[in-house]
Amino acid sequence: MTSTHESPAPNPHATAEQVEAAMKDSKLAQVLYHDWEAESYDDKWSISYDQRCVDYARGRFDAAVPEEVQRELPYDRALELGCGTGFFLLNLIQAGVARRGSVTDLSPGMVKVATRNGQGLGLDIDGRVADAEGIPYEDNTFDLVVGHAVLHHIPDVELSLREVVRVLKPGGRFIFAGEPTTVGNRYARELSTLTWHAATNITKLPFLRDWRRPQTELDESSRAAALEAVVDLHTFDPADLERMATNAGAVEVRTASEEFTAAMLGWPVRTFEAAVPPGKLGWGWAKFAFGSWTSLSWVDANVWRRVVPKGWFYNVMVTGVKPGSAAEPAGT
Repeated sequence: MTSTHESPAPNPHATAEQVEAAMKDSKLAQVLYHDWEAESYDDKWSISYDQRCVDYARGRFDAAVPEEVQRELPYDRALELGCGTGFFLLNLIQAGVARRGSVTDLSPGMVKVATRNGQGLGLDIDGRVADAEGIPYEDNTFDLVVGHAVLHHIPDVELSLREVVRVLKPGGRFIFAGEPTTVGNRYARELSTLTWHAATNITKLPFLRDWRRPQTELDESSRAAALEAVVDLHTFDPADLERMATNAGAVEVRTASEEFTAAMLGWPVRTFEAAVPPGKLGWGWAKFAFGSWTSLSWVDANVWRRVVPKGWFYNVMVTGVKPGSAAEPAGT
């Protein structure tokens, strides 16, 4: 059964005046940017709900939490904070991490897509438009809270983590993955900017015009990028993220990081894909991009992690537990 809490309607076409206002209001920018992106977000980031992304989501979970936790799955009820299109929670449920879940996001468009995706998969999901600094659920509601690439969008991260701890049952766990480190974000941004300028200028050449997206689409992408710069509020040092989680009342706090050389490839690849017409690159390119990213991720995990500081990797994950007795196992 899938239900959606009564929510504001999505606004996928922000006006110039709204964009200008959003430049001074980060939460308005969050709504406009993510409503804008909602219907195309899965395609933009190659998100799917098949075995490829099920394995990816489960891999992030397993990399962050202790092995003894992995042996006691599934959790009964889970919440995804800043759900986007539901990528993390929907794939974790399919991976056996949780039985049922709720999705929340500040963007009505994202909640609409996430609940629709859950319905299409036949999962037990409900959705609400919600501010992560004031989660609209009672104390001690969830066994698990998850999020992917969400904390860096939240103005007061520690307040949000306090809310996460509040809605967890005693002994319940949270895990947030896909958060940018300060060092990793710096090189990712620089590589993306260089790739965008190179691709959009080279495709002005007469013999490459078929590879150039219409100027109106490029301009819209530039406006979206301007909003993206407003909605990306934080980068993290792993130690600072651990401190915030501990201050929020969590115990057993730990971080892990991933993607070093994989990020140095992945960001230029994604930027190039956004600069050329959809479908132009074809299946061969997609296979090359994913295979290369997978290979470099293995090298990062098995070689570079031994010698490169944790904070130099692009992504950081954090997990922790609400103090108290362990959450009741599913089905008991």
